[in-house]
Amino acid sequence: MQAHGICRARPSGATRAEERGRAGLMTHGKSRDGEVLHAVEGGAATALAAERSPDLSYLRSVVDRRLGLLLPTTASSPATLHAAMRHILLAPGKRLRPLLAMSAALRLGADEHAVLDCGCALEMIHAASLIIDDLPCMDDAKLRRNQPATHVQFGEDVAVLAAISLLTRAYGVVAASTAVPAPARAEILAIYTNAVGSLGLCGGQFDDLRPVPGRSLAATEDVNRRKTGLLFTAAVEAAGLVHEARAEDREALRDFANHVGRAYQILDDLLDVQSSAAALGKDVGKDEGKATVVASLGASRAVGLLDSHLRGAVDASDRMSRRSEGADPLRDFLRHAFGGLPGVTLP
Repeated sequence: MQAHGICRARPSGATRAEERGRAGLMTHGKSRDGEVLHAVEGGAATALAAERSPDLSYLRSVVDRRLGLLLPTTASSPATLHAAMRHILLAPGKRLRPLLAMSAALRLGADEHAVLDCGCALEMIHAASLIIDDLPCMDDAKLRRNQPATHVQFGEDVAVLAAISLLTRAYGVVAASTAVPAPARAEILAIYTNAVGSLGLCGGQFDDLRPVPGRSLAATEDVNRRKTGLLFTAAVEAAGLVHEARAEDREALRDFANHVGRAYQILDDLLDVQSSAAALGKDVGKDEGKATVVASLGASRAVGLLDSHLRGAVDASDRMSRRSEGADPLRDFLRHAFGGLPGVTLP
């Protein structure tokens, strides 16, 4: 892996001080698992610590439990279809979209559990998109979340039906959420459907599958915004609507999510070329021939752009009214999502 490669989160048991110490002492060294660490001597570009706050660990467990309850079980017919839905959705994942919704609620000083079902619905939409992405007619991937892709395990016909079922279940979950005021439910559903449709995720995937020679960086980032970013924006929009946030705070949340979505797609592109299927739990090399930020800029400059987006996200959070107590939940979210990235700083 190159010096600007992606390193894993710190090994279990390592303290934040130990992680900082390693970064400050080494310019080019190796972590315990052999992956290259990179940090500028003197700490000018210290890696973002892979801190997992207890709150986020707890919220992730809450999300995992709720997801299991929101889906039909294999005890009901058609059992195979329900098994396929659960196969992808309940496999271990980062749960970034529901965690972002709940972190945004916490940043607003509000009850994070009120947006739990809205966040879980986004996780269902995300899982449906992964099923579609992996199909032979799309990326033709065989591995997802350290297990066979849904179409490999259950067949293409079941995979397509599972994706459709997850999408419709997501909308039903939002519509039935009694924790969300009825007017907000309608707005959230409109946001979610727009984020998924031809002007959102589907349109972004359409353009991603049809690379245009000489596509500009701005055009590539717009594909990323639609394909990845809009679901992050939907997460913070849900939190803002449920908790009736001020217009300025909702705008800051949208800005935060926009930067997060762009940064996360760059991270995904970097991992596709610099990591392995064993490390990621999914196929790699699927971006070959596609117009990506990494292909346009190279790995080193792409890391710089990712860092710039994370700084933009922090600035957006800092613009918000101060309602949450203690640490900023949105910064905690950034550490959860981007922890352990060499050459990336968190102001």
